[in-house]
Parts: sequence; C-alpha cells; structure tokens
Amino acid sequence: MTTEHRLVICSCPDKHVAKALADKILRARYAACVNISAPSTSMYWWDDHIHADEEVLLQIKTTVGSLDALFELIQTAHPYDVPEIVALAITEGSESYLNWITQVTQS
Repeated sequence: MTTEHRLVICSCPDKHVAKALADKILRARYAACVNISAPSTSMYWWDDHIHADEEVLLQIKTTVGSLDALFELIQTAHPYDVPEIVALAITEGSESYLNWITQVTQS
C-alpha cells in the first residue's frame, strides 16, 4: 500500500485550456501524466444559481511532494475564479507505474 501518490482532478472550460494547463504542469514536472477527458456536462452552484456547462476533466498523476506547487500553478494559470482542485490518495497501484510517477516528478 502507498499513500505518497495522488490523483488530482481539475475541470477546465474546454480542451484548449486543458491542454495548455497540462503542458505547464508536465513541463514543471509537477506530474508524470495528465489525462484529458472528452467533454461532459457539469452542473454546479455559482452566484446563487445552478449552472450547466460543458467542461473537460484533467486527471493528474503526481506525488504528495509536488502537491503544493501543483495547486499553486493551477490556481495561478486557471481561468476560473475558483478552480476545482481535488487530490485523491492512490492507495493501490502497479509498483512500476507508481515508481515512474515518483521518478518523473523528482527529475
């Protein structure tokens, strides 16, 4: 079991923004891999109203040691006032894949 790896979820308004953000994250080596989902509908409360917008989701694979810098980069580069940034512990995974995440983010 491991608790040093994280899957960070972040929604973006479109694929263009998602790719630009993923590129910044990867070039900074704050993550080893970023998956960009197909567009889906997000429904949420904002300014006391329910909104429904098309968004894409980033799935960012990283380590605990990179979280603070990753969160700061997303907060700074993201177009939303309050971007979704949620980190989930990866409690199980292929040892070689998890080692790869660690190796890339420490380079």
